[in-house]
This record gives sequence, structure tokens and C-alpha cells, in this order.
Amino acid sequence: MSVVLVLNADCGPLQRVSLRHAIRMLFRQVAVVHEARPDATIGVYPIPTVVRLVSYVVTRWRHGRGPSWSRAGVLARDHGVCAYCGKAASTIDHVLPRSRGGRNEWSNTVAACHSCNNRKRDRTPAEARMPLRTIPSAPTWGSLAG
Repeated sequence: MSVVLVLNADCGPLQRVSLRHAIRMLFRQVAVVHEARPDATIGVYPIPTVVRLVSYVVTRWRHGRGPSWSRAGVLARDHGVCAYCGKAASTIDHVLPRSRGGRNEWSNTVAACHSCNNRKRDRTPAEARMPLRTIPSAPTWGSLAG
């Protein structure tokens, strides 16, 4: 299924949605086609690649504070790559273990593969002699959307 970019009424990017969702927005008349694929149609309508909202949506909340912490967000921020060995990651690891006061925060969690997560156990990276390849930090909305 293809992805459609949604623009605010001032042509600023908001998010990406599925083609199905974009068509629903067009039929509800909350958006209009801004760009479409040439020579590709759904019946008599062109397939949209970019839609623009009819009325402006205030998005100050997106710029004031970053996204909330989540396991899926940590994996997305780290592009699914283990912070210790560089292989595909499927879990998250707390840099400072939770048993030692580590919290679920962007700066304390990294993506990790099962073997590295089990090898590190309840230790810090220095104690486990497993240096981090990247320093964990809080992502922006834009970095998680891409």
C-alpha cells in the first residue's frame, strides 16, 4: 500500500498516512489533492501522493516537546540496530539497569539484540566491557517520522 504525505493548510508537512486514509480524507472534504501520480487513477480520480488540509491545524505541541518514551520509539530511533554489536535489534536495554535506579527515559535506553542484552545482564556497559556505538538521546518528531 502506498503512502501519502499530508500537508497542513499552509503547506507545512504534518504526517504520512495510507492511501486508504487519504482517500477517506478527500471524500470527507477535509483535504484536497495537492499532487498526484501521473497516469495513475482510481476510477476517474488520480491517485494522490500529497494531500493538503482544507483548514489549518495548530501543531505547536509537536515542536514544544519531543515524543514520549516508548519501546517502539527506541527501536525506531536506533533504526532497529543493536547499540552494542550493530546487528538487528529486537529488544531494548537500559544503560543504567532499572535495578540500580535506571528509568525508562530516552537517554537511558538503547536498542539491543537478545544476545547482547543477555550478555550485559544487570551491569553498566563499562562493567560489562561493552561500549556503546551511539550515545542515546531524545529524538525529535521529525527524526521518528522518517
